[in-house]
Amino acid sequence: MIRAAVPGTPIVLVGAVRGLVAEARRVSRELYDLAPDAVGLALSPEEFRGYREYFVDARAEPVVPLASTEWSEIRGLVRFGEVRVPNPTMVEAIGWAVDRNVPVEPLDPRDDATAEWFTEHIGYVELVRRTLRERGLAHHPPEPASPDEFVAAWEDTIDVGAGSRRYRAAKDAHLVRAATDFARGRSRVALVLDRERLERVHRALATGAPGA
Repeated sequence: MIRAAVPGTPIVLVGAVRGLVAEARRVSRELYDLAPDAVGLALSPEEFRGYREYFVDARAEPVVPLASTEWSEIRGLVRFGEVRVPNPTMVEAIGWAVDRNVPVEPLDPRDDATAEWFTEHIGYVELVRRTLRERGLAHHPPEPASPDEFVAAWEDTIDVGAGSRRYRAAKDAHLVRAATDFARGRSRVALVLDRERLERVHRALATGAPGA
């Protein structure tokens, strides 16, 4: 987990490796120390509703189906500690905010917008190459020395194409705009996001240039 304040704004980014239980616990402690007056999440509204309804407010957790690439990511992460799905960091962050009556909102684009951007930016040839890279990861996940290096290598392997990078930049730009609006008039806002996005989003927020 890594924490990074954005100069000149009330925003503090909290980036955690998706899936690792130890990271989720660190985020919970970080939120306690930060005591933000609002929490923003790098989740779509649909994801947020699912997390809240089925994993925060529910008495029993449902079975979560996984794609082959998700299984591969889990297999690669388990050597760093216990892994849970869905992302326990988001479950912890939502639960932390709900328990304290702190406003919490999803700041990533809606799923239909994400699907539209994917189609717009990633053509057929790149889609085939991307699918082949995902299949390769399913059989041979990266083996770096740390969780941070693992998620960076994972993303860089899948998002190597120009269209994939443009798609990623579009999502990050939306998050930056939404976080800026969300933070307006507040004294301290925690923005919880996947570790691999932190540097890009921090740079864009600090420079005032979405997608930087």
